[in-house]
Amino acid sequence: MSDSVRQFTVDNDDDGVRLDRWFKRHLPQVGFAMVSRWARTGQIRVDGKRADVDTRLEAGQTLRVPPGGEAKPGGNAPRPRRELTEEELDLADSMVLTQDRAAIVLNKPPGLATQGGSGMKQHVDGLLDAFAPDGPRPRLVHRLDKDTSGVLLIARTPGSAAYFSKRFSGRSARKIYWALVVGVPSINDGMIELPLAKQPGTGGEKMHVDEEGGQIARTRYRVLDRAGNRAAWVELHPLTGRTHQLRVHMAAIGHPIVGDGKYGGQDAFLSGTISRKMHLHARRLIIDHPDGTPLDVTAPLPEHFANSMLSLGFDEADGAELPLGPPEPSKADEKRAAKAHAKEYRKERRGERRKRSESPSGRVRSGKPGPKGPGKPGGKPTGKGPPKPGRPGARKPGGGRSGGPKGKR
Repeated sequence: MSDSVRQFTVDNDDDGVRLDRWFKRHLPQVGFAMVSRWARTGQIRVDGKRADVDTRLEAGQTLRVPPGGEAKPGGNAPRPRRELTEEELDLADSMVLTQDRAAIVLNKPPGLATQGGSGMKQHVDGLLDAFAPDGPRPRLVHRLDKDTSGVLLIARTPGSAAYFSKRFSGRSARKIYWALVVGVPSINDGMIELPLAKQPGTGGEKMHVDEEGGQIARTRYRVLDRAGNRAAWVELHPLTGRTHQLRVHMAAIGHPIVGDGKYGGQDAFLSGTISRKMHLHARRLIIDHPDGTPLDVTAPLPEHFANSMLSLGFDEADGAELPLGPPEPSKADEKRAAKAHAKEYRKERRGERRKRSESPSGRVRSGKPGPKGPGKPGGKPTGKGPPKPGRPGARKPGGGRSGGPKGKR
């Protein structure tokens, strides 16, 4: 156990993080109760000043941590990392497209799962120790289906994981997929908006279109080339991130992805030399980087996809020359637009209510429903009933005749 005060310098990766989160990242053996007690008694100092557990740290600050707080003997020790084989290390290294202090970008091969599951012995998550044998373990920040190939972003540190996750959830990250589909969509550049939900009876392993209870799902697609009426090469841009979204959407419009028997059945397979593997590839990812410059990575096609392209007469260079469409609005942009629309709508409604509330004589009605009588229709009761039978033209209080019973104004 350490018996001396420790000092740490907050690095760029922890800029803006809460104090309690900093401890969880760097001193996980110190529990939240201990951090709270140290903060309450003034034993934790940031640049010499007392700090609370919710204090936001800034890069370059000096953090003073008191002695103690190590794991108790016999307590839950961190799980030791699994020793990777030479083959696993080679596989991990072969997938790397680019890497820096914040990110590792992989080209995931088809057939390799992103995460482990029942009976899943080899997966990307299990290979991440290869990239940081001594430092913090890299983290997944998004997923690809087992049979989908292409760009997969890995965050190297907890701070960059939080940064990238926010970009994916806020829709500022742009993901471009390539696919080969059966047949040719009648619209070359279109939007698919079909809500998706888990299909009952499949244990959540399969999705389906559910117009009533499904979650909103939107996919923009564009036909890049066609092989007669047999197949098309399409670019797919998911605007939401539902499970199996691209596969379900393309099957729903009658053009399943080649090789996707799960959603396309036997119709998803082409005869001849076309591989029976899935032809869906995460071609390109554009996302903001913590250092302020965009990260733009393109993944080459897997062998079976490239061979099918050649067999169908498609030239990969044709797709690379096409410009990207305009970026989609982020969640923040949509919220701002919705608030502005609601504000404008309320203004218009107020104007309409003002107009309706003014009578032709300029007097304001109450607008509240009431019993209709010979006084003010739809307004409050006047307290005066209809003239008694046989007394037309009853006198008003104070003299004078009314000129007959009042009619509607």
